[in-house]
Amino acid sequence: MMTKKWVVTESYSYFKFILDLIEVKFDLSKVPGDKEEKGLLALMLHYDYWQKATSLLTLQKSLYMIGSNAILVEEMKEFLEYKIELLNFEEKKYEGLPYTLPLRLHARYTREQILVAYGITTFEKQFSSQEGVAYSEEFNTELLFINLKKTEEDFSPTTMYDDYAINEVLFHWQSQNGTGENTTKGVSYINQKGNGKKVALFVRETQKNEYKQTQGYVFLGYADYVKHYGSKPMSITWKLEEPIPSYMWKETLKIRVG
Repeated sequence: MMTKKWVVTESYSYFKFILDLIEVKFDLSKVPGDKEEKGLLALMLHYDYWQKATSLLTLQKSLYMIGSNAILVEEMKEFLEYKIELLNFEEKKYEGLPYTLPLRLHARYTREQILVAYGITTFEKQFSSQEGVAYSEEFNTELLFINLKKTEEDFSPTTMYDDYAINEVLFHWQSQNGTGENTTKGVSYINQKGNGKKVALFVRETQKNEYKQTQGYVFLGYADYVKHYGSKPMSITWKLEEPIPSYMWKETLKIRVG
């Protein structure tokens, strides 16, 4: 089950962390790096393996239990080394954030990994909503989970939002149907700069990959409000701080053309 999560994950830093953890027999204190970031990466691994919250273990005990099966650990190592060899893009660390973020720009993650990274899912409590947005009150950051290509099989007519890249830095996004320019949520988008709110875009080409597995999201980074039109839903243009990576841009073009 864990490797199914990793099939749709593409992140050198996350995979390297797990390989480093394997080398020190899953003793988190012996892995080099920032303590807070290591804790978040370890929690991402916990959810990849157990897929649920718990109050019966400590995070370190959870890691030891994952590492207790020598055959599994060897398979993990081989699989992660193989995945790293397949990576063909450069991920970037987001600098200057007021909080620790273990995710890397342009890497691909599962929804659960992303929720853990922002502290929305914790060791004791798992965030259960499957809506296209999630909000971290602690970091005043809203996460937008975006599907470029939608089918009626996966989305109802009321949730077939119109989301696409306008160019390498501008992204057109349609809010949920209940969000209007006079609602609390809508106003928070329009006044984003004034209220210090960060908006992070996580985008995937389709809901399922070619093997019918739930696809991971590419972290496109943070974006600023530019303009909007309409209400309930609102159509908002966001300006990304970093251009969309070439591999994702090509997919976006392909989807828009047909």
